[in-house]
Amino acid sequence: MSNHQVSLSQLQHPTLSEQEYNEALAPLQTELMALQLGLYQTGKRAIIVLEGTDAAGKGGVIRRLVDKMDPRGLRVYPIGPPTTEELSRHYLQRFWRRIPHAGQLVIFDRSWYGRVLTERVECALEENIWRRAYHEINEFERLLVDNGDILIKLFLTIDADEQLRRFQNRFNQPDKRWKLTAADLDSREHWDEYQQAYQDMLTNTNHSERMWHVVPSNDKCFSRIECLTYVRNELAKYVDPTAIELMPPEVYQRAQKILC
Repeated sequence: MSNHQVSLSQLQHPTLSEQEYNEALAPLQTELMALQLGLYQTGKRAIIVLEGTDAAGKGGVIRRLVDKMDPRGLRVYPIGPPTTEELSRHYLQRFWRRIPHAGQLVIFDRSWYGRVLTERVECALEENIWRRAYHEINEFERLLVDNGDILIKLFLTIDADEQLRRFQNRFNQPDKRWKLTAADLDSREHWDEYQQAYQDMLTNTNHSERMWHVVPSNDKCFSRIECLTYVRNELAKYVDPTAIELMPPEVYQRAQKILC
């Protein structure tokens, strides 16, 4: 659903059965593992950005995305409010420090888009500042792509009724109550303002090789498979799956002699 004209209010939310989900998950995870290894072997860098409605399931997507990957070539950065030291610098500076090394995959659980989302809606950022940020973010991402980085942007969205149901589920189950935060309640109270901020973000930062992929996420099974499939397809544009060596030939030959 990477479309300049996507309207969040008009999205349909497909579903996927649990059986279909279970049949699709493991093969996708194996392919993603191989593609991550291919990044290392080719020295390519990949950045995955996840943004979305609170309780849309970003954490669940990330856990399944990285399940079979080699943690040595992987970094996941959960982005919260900037520290006092980070506030004294340009807001993009803390993200420059987390850009991947050659052969590395980096995942941002929230990102530099906080400037035009949380800071716009809840921090009373002056309008001229958050509007200027669209240009700054576009230039930042253009520099990354021009430098050869693979940039994949996922936006997970749920409707207001589904968010309420998930928040209530967290509150009513003691083992999940820790997942419900003051920030969640704040975002709930600012639902309409966030929907407008999301829509503006998608409209102003959707460009050619830096496209958003919008994922309707009322159904978690559909959302997870859709996200993993999209990441698999995007990485395969830059890493030839047929050229990936899961094991160096010399190691394979020795293993055959010693282990078989």
